[in-house]
Amino acid sequence: MANEFPIFKYETSEELINPDGLLDLFLNCSADGFAIVDMKNRFIRVNPMYTQIFGFTEEDVLGKNIREFPNPDSVYGIIDSVQRGQVFSNLNTQRTHKNGTVLDIAVSYSPLRNIEGEIIAVIAIFRDITEKVNLERELKKIRELYNLITENTTDMIKVFKKDFTIIYASPSYEKLTGRSTKEIVGQKITDFVFPDEVEPLTEMFQKLLATGEPQLVQKRMMTATNEVIYAEYNISPIYNDQKEIESFVIVGRNVTDRLKNDAALRNLDRLSIIGQLAAGVAHEIRNPLTSLKGFSKLLKRSNNREAEENYLSIIMEELDRIDMIVNEFMSLAKPQAIQFERENLISILDSTVKILHPQALMYNVQIQYEYLDGDIPILCNPNQLKQVFVNFIKNAIESMPKGGLVHIAVVKLKKNRVLITFADKGVGIGEEMMHYLGTPFYTTKDKGIGLGLTVSNKIILEHNGTMKIDSQIGKGTTVSVELECM
Repeated sequence: MANEFPIFKYETSEELINPDGLLDLFLNCSADGFAIVDMKNRFIRVNPMYTQIFGFTEEDVLGKNIREFPNPDSVYGIIDSVQRGQVFSNLNTQRTHKNGTVLDIAVSYSPLRNIEGEIIAVIAIFRDITEKVNLERELKKIRELYNLITENTTDMIKVFKKDFTIIYASPSYEKLTGRSTKEIVGQKITDFVFPDEVEPLTEMFQKLLATGEPQLVQKRMMTATNEVIYAEYNISPIYNDQKEIESFVIVGRNVTDRLKNDAALRNLDRLSIIGQLAAGVAHEIRNPLTSLKGFSKLLKRSNNREAEENYLSIIMEELDRIDMIVNEFMSLAKPQAIQFERENLISILDSTVKILHPQALMYNVQIQYEYLDGDIPILCNPNQLKQVFVNFIKNAIESMPKGGLVHIAVVKLKKNRVLITFADKGVGIGEEMMHYLGTPFYTTKDKGIGLGLTVSNKIILEHNGTMKIDSQIGKGTTVSVELECM
């Protein structure tokens, strides 16, 4: 078909070189679509890539005028200019496929000259950039959506490099901290944390680099007006094409009000516990006070030195017992510090059992414990854990109104974890009620306020632990707590 529209005229068939043949060879091997239009605007050559791009075959176009096909109006003026010697390169335009699909095309036009330099045709080179343009459109939409989210979100978003240099900060920082993004970008992450938190933060980033797992942390922040707020951050790695961590993104939110509400709930739960234990503590103190009163009268009447020493020894023992009970009771009532400390889990459990011993006696309940030999150091807030354990043991005692046994066991697990179980043989909990356990203010007790398990679960989660409750009606309940140990 192309042979019917020769471009170059040669006089004899004995020519060793056929220019049209060479041109066909070039066009057939090209990755771009080519169309050659003569000076009368007729198609005289198209290559296979042109037919692939637009869907028109050689039979469809050769010998036809360009105006017989869908083209932008600007094309005809461009063709006229090229026929006068002008060149147009990389024009981005839209063309229509034979099936009606709109294509994004990059096209260049240039004149084709013969050996004498005369313009004999126009060459148009087409490249289908539809996929590229669509990708750019999608990227633009994503970028606009990203900007919309980051510019309007109340969450604080920061991106920083491995050397802790901040390269992006969302406008929400200015709303929450009073610092503009210009003040933040270029600074180090460590410039915005308290001195005592720099080392833990650095250790956390080392763990993130080693594992690649996102980290959830809670940090204090100082605003531009020197106000302290608490923020919860999720820190995730950003990878490059080589799957290497290149930078990090932090998404944080102000949780100051939430922490205040949590603290209020914990205090309410602790005060409820103290009120419920008061009767048992008073009963336990009354017994040694009775002894003190009696032996004091005997001491007053006695003239026997040996008897007096014996009475004084008993009095001191009873005073020590009162002192121990009051101290343990007050440790539960005093305000709780928020700092975590290295403490011995066994000591915390022993202290908790001492607090609940009077109530256990009132219910005719024995507390039996099975501990490991030696200390089990954990990083914790001891008062908060004591509050949790008091809740569990008190619930176990009250589930056995006719008396029974509470069994506490401590088992060391692998990977620096320890399991503490609190088991009773009480009335148990039905399946329909298990779904509501932990719901604030939901309780089955006449005098309960329904915060014990809610607060306990929150405290355990903050200690990187887990809590599980198994129960059957008439068979009892077992509460399992798993914590990190050192």
